[in-house]
Amino acid sequence: MGEKDITQKNFETYNDVVADIVNGSLFDGKEIIKADSLVDAQPFSQYKADDGIIHELERDVAKYCMNMKCNVRLALIGFENQIAIDWDMPIRVLGYDGISYRDEMNMDNVILDEITGKKRRVRGKRYPVITLVLYFGERPWKKPLCLYDVIDVPDVMKPFVNDYKINLIDVPRLTPEQVQKYKGDFQIIADYFVQRSNGHDYIPTNKKIQHTDSMLKLMSVLTNDIRYYELSEYQSDELEGASMCEVLDKVEARGKALGSEATKTEMIKNMLKENINIDIIAKVAKLTVEQVVAIGKKTAIL
Repeated sequence: MGEKDITQKNFETYNDVVADIVNGSLFDGKEIIKADSLVDAQPFSQYKADDGIIHELERDVAKYCMNMKCNVRLALIGFENQIAIDWDMPIRVLGYDGISYRDEMNMDNVILDEITGKKRRVRGKRYPVITLVLYFGERPWKKPLCLYDVIDVPDVMKPFVNDYKINLIDVPRLTPEQVQKYKGDFQIIADYFVQRSNGHDYIPTNKKIQHTDSMLKLMSVLTNDIRYYELSEYQSDELEGASMCEVLDKVEARGKALGSEATKTEMIKNMLKENINIDIIAKVAKLTVEQVVAIGKKTAIL
């Protein structure tokens, strides 16, 4: 599992982050999904292929929306994180959603019929599944946005082949107005990418960060800037409740302190212990893959 995947999943395990992303992306910032209505779901789904072998699919993030007092009831909310365009994404999402709906079918209740004395299955309610694809890449994601973008469907067949669209959030191409629809930490991340994608120097706001450690690690891999990771390792407690203005001051100070081989080696050791992808570590540390592997072997981690 790559470093990007780990840090994004860690950041998105927080219910308030998930609710904020869904509400800001789909409902104009209105609190349709409430954080306290969300429950961790098993990201793994299994299916049996024609060869009789059990295969497994894993979502990046999955939550149940269980609270009936919430404005909507969902079977599942799923996130897929992308930093590169995946042309098979509509097929992947279709597979995830299909298995989730299959799981809904397994939620039927088995009761004892008082008249016959036999057990019978009672059909339970079915609830919708929503999957969001969060894309942070440099190039705009123009396609694929639906199944028709992936498969070759002759016009004569289109009435009989159902299309399937994906809910894509192209984060760097959001408008400033769309960024403001997010209320929590994701607004800070989206604002950073939008400003940079427009060719501007990043000007942070005074908005306070709620999940400092997870957000710093995510910023480190999304920006390829080791200083954010260093802050998360050594100064995250000091930055609890800080704003990005304060974080950037610390980043600049940390950058001046970095550079020694001992500091860099310690950072690489910590990242390897977290099973972070070696290619990403090399980019962040500005080393070759071979050098990172050598450090891992020298420190008995690899």
